[in-house]
Amino acid sequence: MEQEFTISLFTENHIGLLNHVTNILTRRQINIESITASESAVRNVHLITLVVVTTKEMVIKASHQMEKLVDVLKVFVHETDELVHQEIAMYKVKTGELMQSHTIEDIVRNNNARFLEITPAYVVIEKTGHKAETGDLLEKLRPFGVLQFARSGRVAITKQRKELVQYLEEIDAQKTE
Repeated sequence: MEQEFTISLFTENHIGLLNHVTNILTRRQINIESITASESAVRNVHLITLVVVTTKEMVIKASHQMEKLVDVLKVFVHETDELVHQEIAMYKVKTGELMQSHTIEDIVRNNNARFLEITPAYVVIEKTGHKAETGDLLEKLRPFGVLQFARSGRVAITKQRKELVQYLEEIDAQKTE
């Protein structure tokens, strides 16, 4: 049964690594739903967060293959309930309706969003939340003339107790044995 998984790859920051990771997923016909990359809490270690929809068996096989890549330090696979996660979305909406009523202002406030920029031609609204929440706000804003919409990839923190630093220490200990 297919379901959503979040893959967290802790890596060295080398050119071409993301290409190798996407090739592993492509060969298994796994589509990437979202992707983010950033530095991690560990100095000189970067985090790539991928959201995929596939079977548990397939995501485990792909993650094992990813761990074999030289620049990959550790790969974790999580189900959604094992994470605290958010996405950010931005909406560019025509200003015309904004000037005529308070409806759009009420929509923004009721959805815990905020105005980033207001010009005579458009407003830019920001919403942080889960994919369903940002999509819901998009649908509410459509009647007002959405000019642009962009959503980031998932940013996630695990609920697990064992942290990357402990895994890295174990890897170092195994190398010295």
